[in-house]
Amino acid sequence: MGDSRLIEQFLEMLAAEKGRAKNSLMAYARDLEDFGDWLAGPLGTATTDDIRGYLADLAARGFKAATAARRLSALRQFYLFLYRDGLRADNPAAGLESPRAARPLPKVLSEDHVDRLLDHAEAEAAGGELAALRLHALVEALYATGLRVSELVGLPRRAVGPETRLLTVRGKGGRERMVPMGEKARNALLAYQAAVKVAGQGDSPWLFPSRTAKEGHVTRRRVGQLLERLAIDTGVPLDLVSPHKLRHAFATHLLAHGADLRAVQQMLGHADISTTQIYTHVLDARLKALVFDRHPLSDKA
Repeated sequence: MGDSRLIEQFLEMLAAEKGRAKNSLMAYARDLEDFGDWLAGPLGTATTDDIRGYLADLAARGFKAATAARRLSALRQFYLFLYRDGLRADNPAAGLESPRAARPLPKVLSEDHVDRLLDHAEAEAAGGELAALRLHALVEALYATGLRVSELVGLPRRAVGPETRLLTVRGKGGRERMVPMGEKARNALLAYQAAVKVAGQGDSPWLFPSRTAKEGHVTRRRVGQLLERLAIDTGVPLDLVSPHKLRHAFATHLLAHGADLRAVQQMLGHADISTTQIYTHVLDARLKALVFDRHPLSDKA
């Protein structure tokens, strides 16, 4: 049976049994025809090595991993159809892994950027206003601990006291972990707590109480808005500043100064160390740029 007839029968099955729309059927047809053109032989006789070679050729031609994965999916379904209908003895695409898109590296605040944010927040807090003290406490705590913003704003008031050196945090999946906290962040939080009492909100069970939020504490969205305002005031690029970007900065700067990857994993609350390893990739990229741009033998030096 010729390729055109095989593809036609496959598309008829997709339409009748799986209700695929016309545009989807056309996409399947294009993907199979492209593979057939590359194969330069009957689709029904393609091997696993043929499909591997096709995927490698797609990558060499600059196709995105998502496109290659979609075409492999079409081939898997096509050859599964041939196998189930007795037109082939096997499915040559069954054991192949889909191409994966490269994981994007997070944009990271430099230590100079963080210093500008912290210095400005500290200077504003020196005036004693509750809002300024809150912002200073938030920025110091986010950068000093690497907590997720939801973890920070959800901390109870009793989590921080004059002798606090470790925060007990309940993270994703209800997992608890201990996170060390430096003196500067602790002092900023204590100063804010004192101001909260003076303002008559000392009876709230939350570390960052709010009279307007239904949760009873400052929301993640509000923290993001406050950091955006801080970025504008300090001239730090807006796309670099968010609660999560401060968490990125915490991890990357620790690793840059020699911290152990496992320790950073535990502090961030990552269940899998592979999630933490992305920060080492950021460092690798920065180190490569440093060598290429600053090394005396570099063309750019």
